[in-house]
Amino acid sequence: MTDSDVRDMAAPHTSASKRRPASVRMRLLAIALLPTLVIMPIFFVITAVNWSSRFDNLLIAKVNGELTIADQYLAQLLENSDLRMQAIADSAAFVERVAAQDSNSILALLEERRAELGLDFLYYITAEGTVLSSPQLADELGLTKWPVVSQALAGHGSAQIDVYSESDLRQVSDELAETARIRLVPTQAAVPTDRTEETRGMMVHAATPVQGASGRGALVGGVLLNRNLTFIDTINDLVYPTESLTEGSQGTATLFLDDVRVSTNVRLFQNERALGTRVSAVVRETVLDRGDVWLDRAFVVNDWYISAYEPITDSFGNRVGMLYVGFLDQPFRDAKFSTILTFAVAFAVIVLISVPIFLRWAQQIFAPLERMMRTITKVEKGNLGARTGVENSGGEIGRVAAQMDHLLEQIQERDRELTRRVAERTQDLEEANRRLEATSKQLVVSEKLAAVGEIAAGIAHEINNPVQVIQGNLDVVRVQLGEGADQIQTELRLIDEQTHSIFLIVNKLLQFTRPDEYAEGSEQHQPAEIVNDTLPLVQHLLSNGHITLDLELESVKAVSINRTELQQILINLMVNAIHAMSDGGALTVCVVDQNRDEKAGVLISVRDTGVGMEPDHLKRIFDPFFTTKQGEGTGLGLSITRKLVERYDGAIDADSTIGVGTEFRVWFPAN
Repeated sequence: MTDSDVRDMAAPHTSASKRRPASVRMRLLAIALLPTLVIMPIFFVITAVNWSSRFDNLLIAKVNGELTIADQYLAQLLENSDLRMQAIADSAAFVERVAAQDSNSILALLEERRAELGLDFLYYITAEGTVLSSPQLADELGLTKWPVVSQALAGHGSAQIDVYSESDLRQVSDELAETARIRLVPTQAAVPTDRTEETRGMMVHAATPVQGASGRGALVGGVLLNRNLTFIDTINDLVYPTESLTEGSQGTATLFLDDVRVSTNVRLFQNERALGTRVSAVVRETVLDRGDVWLDRAFVVNDWYISAYEPITDSFGNRVGMLYVGFLDQPFRDAKFSTILTFAVAFAVIVLISVPIFLRWAQQIFAPLERMMRTITKVEKGNLGARTGVENSGGEIGRVAAQMDHLLEQIQERDRELTRRVAERTQDLEEANRRLEATSKQLVVSEKLAAVGEIAAGIAHEINNPVQVIQGNLDVVRVQLGEGADQIQTELRLIDEQTHSIFLIVNKLLQFTRPDEYAEGSEQHQPAEIVNDTLPLVQHLLSNGHITLDLELESVKAVSINRTELQQILINLMVNAIHAMSDGGALTVCVVDQNRDEKAGVLISVRDTGVGMEPDHLKRIFDPFFTTKQGEGTGLGLSITRKLVERYDGAIDADSTIGVGTEFRVWFPAN
């Protein structure tokens, strides 16, 4: 075989070969770095934004529920006020005094009941229009202007929120008017006003009909809510019990008369409640002007709160105030920022650790491949002495490179031998020389095709393993992304398709170049070593499943078996064990030397602490198409495993206990 023959054979492929190194390098770098540096950061940002939005929505939902509790308490307060009026009106003592028309005794009873119930006033209007009250009203005119009173005189009792003017309050007592008076405090973001104080009072106004001897009268009572701290603190305790908020936050409740805080536990200073401060203009417009409920962040006195406001209407149907609950926003924002920052730092640390590892793995693959491609290019140009120089460290690529160098040695030696023989025979006869030359050319072509076939078969066979590693790491990315993998499903599917295409091409190349050797034979292997080599292929499943691994590798004997098929047996048994421990557990792999029937052998035990199997299932686990995995699995794994074991004169059996776990034992005869 001459140098020109080598160039003629390889020339059609030269340009394509030169383009491959850069393509392989770029593809491996893209596979290694694209998920970590591009896809995962995008996914992290999208997830953080979505989580932040959901977090804010949860806070709004929380404060909405708290407003519902406060509203129910206010409604219950009105209902209880109505029931109390009815109870007084229906009491035997009151009915007897009304029937006797004893004004003094009625007044004494009204004062007694008013004090017991904590009412600010309680009066009885007779059918003739006489008013008996406690305390004594300064002016009895105009009492029927209130819908609550007029409805009670008409026979319908009820309790409503009403707003008393200063004159209405003084009609009851000067003391009540002074209690209701609140000095306005200049408040940031509130609607500008010239008022300096709020003199009106918000009342819980209840009235019930009373049937007297001369007709129907009405019993009327009221409680002032201005400065009523018991009322507002009770709401706050109901809505915000101890430890209901995150550390540093605090719950608040407020009753507004128009836009003025008349009863609140919001603090203006440490020991001073924010009475007289006013609501912000945007909240006033939403709640009082438009009658909508406010559910959002709002500036309350001097800080931002997650707030809920609803309008309060009086017995005339007018919006006269607001009910508010809310909690301090900043502690929740700090907690949200701290959480996102923690995940960001963790993600950055993972990237800083993983990128160098990915680059190193990629370098270990494409660097030897590029050296082999450069060697092939030199051979194509006629340099049969070119060698890869890749050190055979036991890895797949190193073994392929060493085999390639060995084949190139054989090609060069055969080329020298053929050239020598052709030179000797050309000296005999010109005709014989011509025929010999023709024959020599045919032999050279055949030898070169065989050599190229050997190289291609070796490379194709050994490249399958790194392709599988790439596919395995892609599966790890899917698991790590979880539900987020759906957002990049198209990209992941394209990677799957490309790796599968590589696998199909490699297998077709093997079948084409070396069909007789495609069916792999058996060699001497120590099962303990193969167990160690197999563990990295299932390590990601162990880590994701929170499963501890216990190895007992005491065997030193070798068995005659195909390495790949033994790995297939081990992987199948270990994956089944991992799937049986969905909540975590312990996986024990034991390899010991053991004799059976006076034959030396090696026993491999795979034991888990999973859910175990029923005795009926245990009897059928090696049957084709039988599976206990609902909705997944083909039922062929253990059936194929048993056939592989029996192919090498081995035996496989299993024991299992529900709630304890399962153990598979595989025995092979040793040489």
